[in-house]
Amino acid sequence: MFQKVLASFGSGGAKVDAQLMDRSVRPGGTLRGQVQLIGGQVDQEVESLEVTLVARVEVPGTEGRPAHHEDTAFQKVRLSGREVIKAGAQVTVPFEVQLPWETPVTSVLGRYLTGMAVGLQTNLSLAGTMVDPQDVDAVAIEPLPAQHRILDALSRLGFQFRDASLVSERIDGVDQQLPFFQEIAFTPSPAAAKVFNELTVSFLARPRDVQVVLDVNKKVRVLKGGGLGARGQAMLGTFDVDQAATNTNWEQRIDGWLKELAKPRGIFD
Repeated sequence: MFQKVLASFGSGGAKVDAQLMDRSVRPGGTLRGQVQLIGGQVDQEVESLEVTLVARVEVPGTEGRPAHHEDTAFQKVRLSGREVIKAGAQVTVPFEVQLPWETPVTSVLGRYLTGMAVGLQTNLSLAGTMVDPQDVDAVAIEPLPAQHRILDALSRLGFQFRDASLVSERIDGVDQQLPFFQEIAFTPSPAAAKVFNELTVSFLARPRDVQVVLDVNKKVRVLKGGGLGARGQAMLGTFDVDQAATNTNWEQRIDGWLKELAKPRGIFD
């Protein structure tokens, strides 16, 4: 009886351990793995076993409250319904999780992007317990070829990666499926720094192409209220990049767009 009481508080109860088979995966791809379900000191009834993709997302502040971060689930697979896990038993449950096309990138060529936190959370729900076992494993998500091509073009133009974040908002004028989007921020090249404060790129991938959103913060020479500009003015540019993305000179196209933005249009620009 005492063992049953301990199991109800999570001590001596069943446990889970997820193992990823893929070292990395791309948006739209399939993440494969298996969950080791390990029985505790007594038989326990499993209500459900699930794996969920979770991302750390920045939520803007409202009504005077500061911005904060929340763990947001964006894909879930149920692996098991009601059944009994015997004491001391070990059960292996394989799984496959289809990543949404808009899944954020967390690494490029094996290099982690600062600010990204995307993981696979395994949840075991046990009947009659106060604490349900969990297991979270970081997932390495590499860019699609089209996404990598744009990132490479920015690097070749002298822009340096700064950090990345996920924002719980929607981008105007684009077909966005997830309730958040990724911003990958770059510090401008020495030449561009004379005109721009920063550049961020967002990807909204689809099966055949990727919508690329470039958000540039341009320095303002004179504020409308007087004085020199300090905050800058945001300007957006959108491009559709075919998944092949091999024939377009994206360095030239992005550089041309930036040079067009750099031209003064008036006293307040």
